This record gives sequence, structure tokens and C-alpha cells, in this order.
Amino acid sequence: MKKVYVAMSVDLIHEGHINIIKESAKLGEVTIGLLTDNAVASFKRLPFMPYENRKIIIEEIKGVKEVIPQTTHSYVDNLLLLKPDFVVHGDDWKTGSQANVRKDVINTLKKWNGKLVEIPYTKGISSTILNKRLKEIGTTPNVRLSMLKRLLAAKPLIRLNEAHNGLSGLITEKTKIIENGQQIEFDAMWSSSLTDSTAKGKPDIEAIDMTSRMNTVNEIFDVTTKPMIFDADTGGKTEHFQFAVRSLERLGVSAVVIEDKIGLKKNSLLGNDVKQTQDSIKNFKEKIIAGKNAQVTEDFMIIARIESLILEAGMDDAVHRAKEYIDAGADGIMIHSKHKTPDEIFTFCDLYNGFNKKVPLMIVPSSFNSVKESEWEERGINIVCYANQMLRSAYPAMIEVAMSILKNKRSLESSDKCISIKEILNLIPGTK
Repeated sequence: MKKVYVAMSVDLIHEGHINIIKESAKLGEVTIGLLTDNAVASFKRLPFMPYENRKIIIEEIKGVKEVIPQTTHSYVDNLLLLKPDFVVHGDDWKTGSQANVRKDVINTLKKWNGKLVEIPYTKGISSTILNKRLKEIGTTPNVRLSMLKRLLAAKPLIRLNEAHNGLSGLITEKTKIIENGQQIEFDAMWSSSLTDSTAKGKPDIEAIDMTSRMNTVNEIFDVTTKPMIFDADTGGKTEHFQFAVRSLERLGVSAVVIEDKIGLKKNSLLGNDVKQTQDSIKNFKEKIIAGKNAQVTEDFMIIARIESLILEAGMDDAVHRAKEYIDAGADGIMIHSKHKTPDEIFTFCDLYNGFNKKVPLMIVPSSFNSVKESEWEERGINIVCYANQMLRSAYPAMIEVAMSILKNKRSLESSDKCISIKEILNLIPGTK
């Protein structure tokens, strides 16, 4: 019996997948190389269903002999292992992002005279189309909540983009580029206390209460599907933080970040230029423990933000606090700096990588913004958060347009700085 290999992501099964399997079964025994979550996430969005769930579905389809993991976007490793007589794929990969993958398949098959069989693409249906429709429908809190941990397991580094309203949430949701055959996009959203309060015209001193913050989250969640990490400043009193955890978890927020300061909250980048008091290790650990005891699911994460470098308490203090917070149950550590160079963050990373017990490490490179994501990944960073660029870029653009209108006594001169009314109407689903 001839051996047939078919690689699939199969996030959402459809008739095109069934057709490929039927045609493959005519050629011999079909082995499905099911792309793992890691493999899919390396070139496009993380699948809605985890690998294990997708595997169960595919194993039950008539004509499938076995399902094995394909751990990379490339077929080569599995082809060299199995040496199939045929590889079957739809004919929609001859150009575009998968063209190089196709070329590697052809070159590998030549080593044992294997053959690539391409099946006509099933018109009008694809996982991309189905995914788009799902995004339009939305998602549930439980699905969104669990997505962050899945992303951290599937990707060495995930990128967050700030969202302070529905529109900035849509930008984070939809913006993507294709680079070297890979789809590059934001993995998740960041709800910043700074940008949320600034967008409302209020100072960043926890002046916006939790109810108002959660209303903003709801507005963003109404039009997006990606997971969110929520900036909760100090977390407030321990007793109040417990309620916040449950409320955020119920909404579908994946994680909350709390910083180890007490008293009136001031923006960290002000450092010791303003009065800021770091919390005791004992008290902050109690807050982490209380938050962990309050949560209902295993998916929700509490990330401890260490302010030692901001407040010039020293590297030893930052390292000590990281170990203590992890012992208390923190699901992640965020380390911050107000310096324009990344040197002290690099030092912390080097020391952190020597820990016996580690959790995901997060940074917000607002001031030290010259480092590429690839280097952060090499340093062991798991989460990079672009925390305020959306609002910071919108403000000067709006000021420029407002000044132009006042100067020219009309809006004509500012037209080239604005998107068209038609684009506005097409921007939001359901407008027309």
C-alpha cells in the first residue's frame, strides 16, 4: 500500500479538508501531519482549538490511517521520517506565503522519487474565511480567557498592543503584515491605566474607578476576539483586589498586572521625582496569595510588577522580590525601567535566567525602545508590551488637524490627514 502524507492545521474543519482526505485515500494509506499549536503560531494566528482537540476530530474522519504532529511549518522533518510516496495539498499554495514551503516539499520528495499531488482548491470556503466570520460573531469569555496561556505555551515571545477603546482594539485585532511568508500580528491587547485615564481626560493616579475601567474593557471586547492583560496599578487594598480578580476573570480578561507600590499611585516613569513608596515584600505577597485564592479558573494569571529599578532600590532587591513573588504564586513577573538604555533590564534578564523556578517574564519597553523583539526573545523575555503608542500617536495627529481647521477656517487643508467618510463607514462591521 502506498503511503500518503497530508499536512493540515484544521482549526475549523470544512468540506475542503474532507475533499483533500477523500482524494488522498484513493492514492493509499493517509497519514495526517497535524500542525501543532506552536507550528501554526509560528506563521499565523494561534488556532481556536488546541492541538489535542483538533487531533481527536481528524482521527475520526473516514480515510485517515493515523495522525502525527507536525511541529514546524516546514514538512521536511516528517517527510524524511516517513518517506511517503505522495504528498497531497490543495493547489492554492503555488504563490504567496506558502510558495517556499511547497518548493521544499518538491525538493525533498525528489530524494526517493515521491510525488506531489495538488487537488483543486474548494471554491468559496477556507479556514481564513471561517476565522473572519468567527471574529465578526465574537468569542466567549472562557475562550478568550484561556487564550493567553495557550499563546505563552505555543510561542517563545508574544506581543501586546495597547487598546483604550473599541477603535484601538479593532486596530490591534486586525492589523497584520506578511513577512517572509509569515503573518505578523499582535497576539493580545493591553488595557493600560495610563491610556484609559488619559483618554477620559483624567490623571494617571487611579482616578478612574474599576467600574469605569471595566466598561472600557467591555467596549473593546464587543468588537475583538484577542486576549487581554489588564493593568490594575497597585491592585488597591488586598480585600478589594480579590473582587477585582473575580470581576476581570468573569469578563474574560486573561491576566492582571499589579505593581508593588502603596499609597497614591504615580506613573512609574516619574521615578523618585515624585513621592512613590514601594510595598513591603510581605504585604505584596499576601496580595498575590489573596488574588490567587479568589480566582475561579486555572487560566487566569496574576503578574507581579517589580518597581525596584524604577525607585532605585537596586538590582539585588529586584531579584529578591522576583523570587519571593514567584514563591507566593505569581504567574508572571514584569520588570520595568525608566532608563533610555536597556542595560539594567538585560542584567535582570541574565540573573532571572539563572532562577531554579521561573514564570513568564514581561517588559514594557516605552523608554528603552531601541531593542528588537528578536533580542528580547534571546534574553528570555516572553511578553513585550507596546503600552501607549496608540494614544500617543493619535493625540498629535488630532492636534494637527484641529490647528489646521482654526488656521484655515475650513477643513479642506486637513483632508489628507484624515481617512475618508467611506473608509469610516467600512471600518466598523454593521455600519452600512
